[in-house]
Amino acid sequence: MFNNNTNTQQLTERGIYPCPVCRCGQVTTMPLMEAMNCDTCLHIFAPDWEQQQLKLADSEMALTWYWTGKCWKDAYSAGFEPHWGYGLGAFLFVSLPTGLVGLSAYLFPPLPGSRGSWFPFVWMGIVFVTHLSCLVWLAIEYYQFPFFLYLRARRRR
Repeated sequence: MFNNNTNTQQLTERGIYPCPVCRCGQVTTMPLMEAMNCDTCLHIFAPDWEQQQLKLADSEMALTWYWTGKCWKDAYSAGFEPHWGYGLGAFLFVSLPTGLVGLSAYLFPPLPGSRGSWFPFVWMGIVFVTHLSCLVWLAIEYYQFPFFLYLRARRRR
């Protein structure tokens, strides 16, 4: 499916590479242009041959990837190694507020049969979903996964 010479070689004008956006198309050089495009999602990329980078040129998002010789990596997290402290912080960010709301609902329960007896449980769910969505949004932003561009490319297929 992909060129054998792209498995271990550098980013060149003649190579065929997997698309970093839709992850199912092939990125090739556009004829008579200094740009590359994907045959599936139709995105246009501006290559930087010296730094082995590919920048998304047809979107307002400034997404950049660098070629490792085998796959694309996002350019902004090149020297970053996550460790267990980030996972612990993420777990605490979601569980502490949810636990505090649940503990307050347990310690100060509403009167049985009252109109608002359902509210503490709904509030606890809202707190959980809100904090979890903040974490998911941060992960998508950090890893530069173009979620909406990916969905649009999958819809075109």
